[in-house]
Amino acid sequence: MNENRLPLIGRNWNFRPLWAYYLAMNRFLLCLSALTLAGCTTAQMPQGDAPTAANPDVIPYNQVGLERLLNNQGITLQWIGWDQRGQVRTHMDNGALYITGTQSESGGPGELFVQGKVIEIGSNYFILDGTISISDTPDRGRACEQNKFWHFAITQNRAYYRLREFEWCDGLTDYVDIYF
Repeated sequence: MNENRLPLIGRNWNFRPLWAYYLAMNRFLLCLSALTLAGCTTAQMPQGDAPTAANPDVIPYNQVGLERLLNNQGITLQWIGWDQRGQVRTHMDNGALYITGTQSESGGPGELFVQGKVIEIGSNYFILDGTISISDTPDRGRACEQNKFWHFAITQNRAYYRLREFEWCDGLTDYVDIYF
């Protein structure tokens, strides 16, 4: 019998399990992805428009955003009301912007308090390293306070920065707005 005509069962095949091919293909795709990403470049955004952590001593402030915060028109929390805005005081110290904002419920115990250092300002956002406190609103006894990085942003061409962490305390949606 001709060896080329041996039945398949009698041949000495060197089979690899299917999972070995799958593993080899995944490694190949992973290497290909890494090489592709290594060759990519990113467009550099204007100063102040992208968060940076390269040098914590340099505070990237977008000039338009800085002017908006320095010339702000007050602060509101929807539970207290949008009709009577609270005050936001700003001051510069060694090139850093600090803000303190308060709104108090007229004839009630509700209060909003915002205080901290603005660590970054972009063309449509800013990041505050500080404290936000909400007390006795919308219900008496409610007490929410956290010290962390807070993200405020302008959306839909509105004339205010809105806090982007909406349900940060107890599941209620808090709209904290700083107007310009």
